[in-house]
Amino acid sequence: MSTESDVEARLRLLEQQVHDLTAQIAITGLIASYGPLVDAGSPDDVAALWSEDGSYEVEGWNMRSRADVRAMVASDAHQNLIAAGAAHFLGPAHVDVQGDDAYAVCESLLVRRREDRWVVARAGANHFTLRRIDDRWQITRRVTRALDGNLEARALLTAAPLG
Repeated sequence: MSTESDVEARLRLLEQQVHDLTAQIAITGLIASYGPLVDAGSPDDVAALWSEDGSYEVEGWNMRSRADVRAMVASDAHQNLIAAGAAHFLGPAHVDVQGDDAYAVCESLLVRRREDRWVVARAGANHFTLRRIDDRWQITRRVTRALDGNLEARALLTAAPLG
C-alpha cells in the first residue's frame, strides 16, 4: 500500500520526467528548424534561435551574438549559396536537459547543387549549449566542426556541456 509520501515522491518524479521530455521535444524541434530556416534565407528567424549573446563557431566564422548570426544569414556568401541550391540537414539530436540548461549533439550535412546533381559539401559535428530564457529554449553556444577525421570534431559528439 502506498503512503502519501510515496505518492508525492512519485508525483515529483513524474513532473520532472514531463519537464525533461517537454524540454527535449522543444530543443529537438529548435535544432530541426535551423535547416529549413537557413535554407529559406530568413535572417531574423534563424537569429531568433540564439540568445542575444549566443555564439556560433563554424569554419572560420566566429559569431558572437544574435546580430552576428543574422548578418551571416543575410550575407552575400550565404545568400549566394542558397540561391545556387543548398540544403542543411541536422539531427537527430541527442539532448541532455539539466534544469533550465541543456546541451545537444548531432551531425549535420550540407548538400549543394552541382550542375545536374546534388553532392554532400560538408559533414559536421555539432555541439549546442542551450538555456531556457523568457520561457523558451535558446542557443547560447553552437560549435560545428567538419567531420574530416579531425579528433576535435569527433570529440564534440560525445562532449558534456562546453565551458
